[in-house]
Amino acid sequence: MTWDQVPGRRQAEHETVPPRIGGQQQFREELTRLRTGLGVSLAQLEQASQRQGKRLPPATVSNVLSRDRLPEWEFVADFLAACGLDEARRGPWQQAWRELAAVSATQVSVPAPAPVAAAAPAPAGAGAGAPDGPEAAAASPPPAPSPPPVSSPPPTAPPGKQPGKSPDDIPPAGGRRWKAWRARLAGHRAAVAVCAALALAAAAGVYAVDEHHKSERQEQQRRQEQQRQDTYRKEHCGTMNPALVTRAGGECTGVTDGLDRSDVFGSALEPVLTAIGAENHRATRDGHYVTIAFLAPLTSVGSAGKAKDLTLDQFVGEVEGAYTAVERANADDGPLKIRLVLANMGSGELHWKRAVDTLTGLAEADNLVAVTGMGLSQQESVDAARTLGAKDIPMVADLITADGFDTTGIIDSAKNAPRRINGLVRVTLTNAAQLGALGKELDGDTRTAALVRTAKTPNGTDDFYTDSLYEDFRTVDGLKKHLDPAADDFIFDPRGGVASILGAIGQNLCGTGRPVDTVYFAAREKYLPDFLQALSRRSCHRRPITVVSGSDTAALDPKTLAALNQDGEAPIAVLYASLPTAAQLRGPGNSDHNLYEQFLDAFGGDHHGQKFPAAHATRGYWPVLAHDAVLTAVTAIRNATTPTTARPNRYAVLNHLYALTDGAVPAATGRFGIDPTGNRTKVPITIHRLGATV
Repeated sequence: MTWDQVPGRRQAEHETVPPRIGGQQQFREELTRLRTGLGVSLAQLEQASQRQGKRLPPATVSNVLSRDRLPEWEFVADFLAACGLDEARRGPWQQAWRELAAVSATQVSVPAPAPVAAAAPAPAGAGAGAPDGPEAAAASPPPAPSPPPVSSPPPTAPPGKQPGKSPDDIPPAGGRRWKAWRARLAGHRAAVAVCAALALAAAAGVYAVDEHHKSERQEQQRRQEQQRQDTYRKEHCGTMNPALVTRAGGECTGVTDGLDRSDVFGSALEPVLTAIGAENHRATRDGHYVTIAFLAPLTSVGSAGKAKDLTLDQFVGEVEGAYTAVERANADDGPLKIRLVLANMGSGELHWKRAVDTLTGLAEADNLVAVTGMGLSQQESVDAARTLGAKDIPMVADLITADGFDTTGIIDSAKNAPRRINGLVRVTLTNAAQLGALGKELDGDTRTAALVRTAKTPNGTDDFYTDSLYEDFRTVDGLKKHLDPAADDFIFDPRGGVASILGAIGQNLCGTGRPVDTVYFAAREKYLPDFLQALSRRSCHRRPITVVSGSDTAALDPKTLAALNQDGEAPIAVLYASLPTAAQLRGPGNSDHNLYEQFLDAFGGDHHGQKFPAAHATRGYWPVLAHDAVLTAVTAIRNATTPTTARPNRYAVLNHLYALTDGAVPAATGRFGIDPTGNRTKVPITIHRLGATV
């Protein structure tokens, strides 16, 4: 059943026939007018297109019809079909599209040949001796002959014609005049036949030439259309989705629901994107769904400026964990389903704005009710959060740990004048909570600590994770007491390269006034292996040393330290605070261990024919935190769904997000709620030790 066959829906033919269209803008406006005139919503349009094996998500429709260009015919045809127009009723639209495409095409039109007029038949008096031209009109008839001795008068010749000279004047049969008349008549008919044949041949030749030129023009337009589509796909990650953009080096950024190409963000994410597309297709079949986005930097660019696959399991596992939560939510008996879209900010979150702008459009067009993930604790994520918060879109961060990067907005506000980030909550533990636990652990020790830090990201923007660690190392009781007041901080900028400067810092630690046995490392884990290597090569490498850092250290491969200290020559230890290990979460000491077991079972199950490596779920905390972030949003959605509000909007979800009391979220990392500042009410914290004796 098409939309115009729904009972009560208007079917007037004039509603589907385009008026005379004068330009591309009017063409796009008429498409919108057609849809609204038929009473088809964007969500219904998407459902109808999916039933036809196509895909027209609201974001795509909005983007295409707002661009200052003629839409591709493939899009127009799918749009018209989803509106219920059969092939016959799409014909006038295609003709209008072709005319506009021909006008906009940069081509030299082939001039149509001038029509050849058919030869006119000869006049009746065109026989031998008959006058023609103006003289024929001026000729006067001869005097009438004397009457013959018969009772009836002879036939009179028409004015301007001599008797017996016209084929119409039939002389008596058998005589010489009759034979001459027959000869003239035969010649006249032959001339007429020849002229007619020549006229038909000329007309046929003109038609053949015109059809040939028409065929050439159509083929040229077809090739140009194909070239435009090929160019468009090249600019949009090999797809017709305008929300995806190909960046320098081939990196693909933007928003997808998995129904484009499963490899748009690289082969590492192909299995989970395949599962997302299949799950979304199933979840949106009856139109009763809401949309959740997962926003993160999902691609990476190598040193040569070329896009490369994500190689760390934790990045891929993060998306797999988010998907697992959606799949579990859709498996229950509730009628409201969850649609998941991935929003890629690109390497270093450089392209956050395009992704976020698309998401804000989805909030209006496709009932986007929450954004999860949110990237890392850096300036780009703050800008993204403030943009989404200004649109009252709920956000649940999974990895953000910087102090003040929550509802309070303290993270980038002036002192004593915080600017609230409405709707931003998070499910992980803060830097202050981590270093507070480490302070208690080290409070009774006698140590001499130095501080190594970086304040910038490779983009040159503020890194709030490292800034927050730096401040906490200097202010948390149990940690600040160990800092040597006479020693300077060791600062490096990753934009200048890290290997050489970290090597220099490692050596400089040997020349301090008081022997340094502890380093507070306020930097990202990605730089930690190089720093540990530098410590193992310093001249005083036999001196035991402990590196204390934040929860990002959970991504460190334990084999790194073992390789550096195989012979005991470089006793290096690493200390950090984070969530409990996988073994601890599933052990009897965790009262909510069954929730973690359920997460692992779901993660390791079948996902529309795809399997996620079990090791992804337990290496680091990104997969389980992504799962819990999505689960938090789902819990708020479920609480906002009532008999009178069967499909809640983002405002209802926002209300219920802050109404999640302690224990309301049955998270894999343990039950919790959300407090007024946007932080989780209960956070299990464990001290982790790697390497040599601390």
